[in-house]
Amino acid sequence: MKIDTRSIGKVLGTPDAWRFVLLHGDDSGLIREYAASLTKKAAGSLDDPFRVSLLARDDHPRFDEEATALSLDGGRRVVWVREGTDGLATATAAVLDSPCNSLIIMEAGALPARGKLRKLAESRPDSASIGCYPEEGRALEASVRRMLEEQRVRITSEALGWLVGRLGADRAGVRNEVEKLSLYAGENGELTLEDVLVCIGDSGSASVDDAVFLAMEGDRAGADLALERALSEGANPVAVARVTLGHISRLRRVKAEIERGQTRAEAMKTLRPPVFFKKQQSFERALDAWSLAALLDLAQRTQTFEFACKQTGSMDVLLCRRHLAGIAAKAAAGRRR
Repeated sequence: MKIDTRSIGKVLGTPDAWRFVLLHGDDSGLIREYAASLTKKAAGSLDDPFRVSLLARDDHPRFDEEATALSLDGGRRVVWVREGTDGLATATAAVLDSPCNSLIIMEAGALPARGKLRKLAESRPDSASIGCYPEEGRALEASVRRMLEEQRVRITSEALGWLVGRLGADRAGVRNEVEKLSLYAGENGELTLEDVLVCIGDSGSASVDDAVFLAMEGDRAGADLALERALSEGANPVAVARVTLGHISRLRRVKAEIERGQTRAEAMKTLRPPVFFKKQQSFERALDAWSLAALLDLAQRTQTFEFACKQTGSMDVLLCRRHLAGIAAKAAAGRRR
């Protein structure tokens, strides 16, 4: 059965309703989180040697043996398979057609829609196929707010908007940042924009911010250095694209207000959240470098760049370096004019 986004919570909360759950897609952190949640719900813990069998890629030959074994304490066994491939489809189908009642949880990467594992999971009523892809926009905002609520921490809308625009695409990275913020705020605390800037400002997300701001003002050398720092700290090229789109959107908003007759200072005051005071000069230099039409064209090219990064097998880091270099070159030319 193919599970849509709205029904994922029900699947994770009712492991007894399923015999096979396939977790596939591009977000390895989200896949691992779902697998761990389902395993804990079904077996009570992640490391019970009598009820949980964890099979890495080298352990795949033991799949039949583990999937058909009986639990020594009478509870239901969980067979948690990592790095699943279509090569396991035949063995999985055989186990599902047998009388054994183990729950098979299989992690896989990006699988083709017509692949054997996906066809198997989507065609059977006792099986679930869950696509795990990087969240963005409102979906990511909702997830971050929910994670913070689990820690009894509140966050202002201004702080949440800034944070979401700078988080990476991988769920594990998002959760790490949320946990850091939760520790800073403390139980029943509230995070403001200033709090988030203090906590996240020295991480890879700050390097991404620096790289985008410097590129947009035409500083090629500075943008290159900041980007390499961000990449070395684990930044994702898709996150770079999203920060770039957010920066372009804010520049366009200010440009539009100026064309309507407002002064630059007045137009910049309309931004929420406001431009961080350390970035104001860089923001204004970018305003000098780009016209409204050029910003619209750059937004479209950045969306194309983001889409290219998400393609299977794409050289996303190379595309990222090339895209920011092109932005810096065009900005420098715009400022000279």
